[in-house]
Amino acid sequence: MDENMYQRLIMAEKRLKEVDDLLLDEKVLSDRMQFRDLSKERANLEPQVEKFHQYLKVVDDKNQASEMSEDSDNDIKEMGKEEFKRLSILEDEIIKELEILLIEKDPNDDKNIIVEIRGAAGGDEANIFAGDLFRMYTRYAESQGWKIQLLDENPSEAGGFAFVSFMVKGNSVYSKLKFESGAHRVQRVPKTEASGRIHTSTATVLVMPEAEEIDVSINPSDLQIDTYHSQGAGGQNVNKTESAVRITHLPTGTVVACQTEKSQIQNKEIAMQMLRAKIYSDLLEKQQEEIGNERRLKVGRGERSEKIRTYNYPQNRVTDHRIGLTIQKLDRVMEGELDEIIDALIHYDQQQKMVGN
Repeated sequence: MDENMYQRLIMAEKRLKEVDDLLLDEKVLSDRMQFRDLSKERANLEPQVEKFHQYLKVVDDKNQASEMSEDSDNDIKEMGKEEFKRLSILEDEIIKELEILLIEKDPNDDKNIIVEIRGAAGGDEANIFAGDLFRMYTRYAESQGWKIQLLDENPSEAGGFAFVSFMVKGNSVYSKLKFESGAHRVQRVPKTEASGRIHTSTATVLVMPEAEEIDVSINPSDLQIDTYHSQGAGGQNVNKTESAVRITHLPTGTVVACQTEKSQIQNKEIAMQMLRAKIYSDLLEKQQEEIGNERRLKVGRGERSEKIRTYNYPQNRVTDHRIGLTIQKLDRVMEGELDEIIDALIHYDQQQKMVGN
């Protein structure tokens, strides 16, 4: 281990002790924001320190094995050499794990997310594909033990959605799905295509970390709140009460709407969640642009050329163009088996950060 990494881990160990002391302080316990920030910092420091202690023990054991390899007894000498070899391999593995643990963590990784999917280029087929993506993410969420909450939708007559918005709640949701933002392209024969010709269509995906009130400050006087009759599914409640809510943030022109709940109050709460997430996402994007560090592609205009991933049905192929990954498992991917793609994206991002790109 190089001296710089060693000193960083010594500082992490020291800081963890400081944070533990602060979390017992009554002033901190009464300050919601400070307590939250310190708790997050501790959650980031603890695995670093635990792995560092594991490293120190391996180094100590390795030194003992080295002494054994110099023993006059041949059996002990051979045992020491074998143990030294095993521990050297383990030491290298731990150092690699520490390199990843020391990467500056995205403060939003542990958050829930709000996802928006829109049919883009391709008309009805694009909307149908948007529905397929919604189903794919729903299946993936189920496999992770996460919960899906539908926020808003605009179903397409041909199937799928012109627009659908939903929240995903669970452990470290944003850390796994934050790279899904962008234009997704599908190549297949539409059900409406009589000649069997392959069409290319796109749907756009936007993933936003959930923002709490302490993350984003919104002045109530900056809001225009409209109510209207719900449309679509909803039973007797549809078109009888103005339960649907639309909120416009006047300074930014951001508009959100929710009509999934029967209660106007519930729809307003959900719409405010969506609004905070959108404003927070915009702030994050501006910050990334200011420091010249945009690792994930944002939603473009949904044109065919603006793609992050292609789903080719005739060849059962999925290609992520950002990292050059191609797998012949489209049928399984559309059933929510996204781990191989997501793990590859996370690994690539970690490697980029480690080399300072």
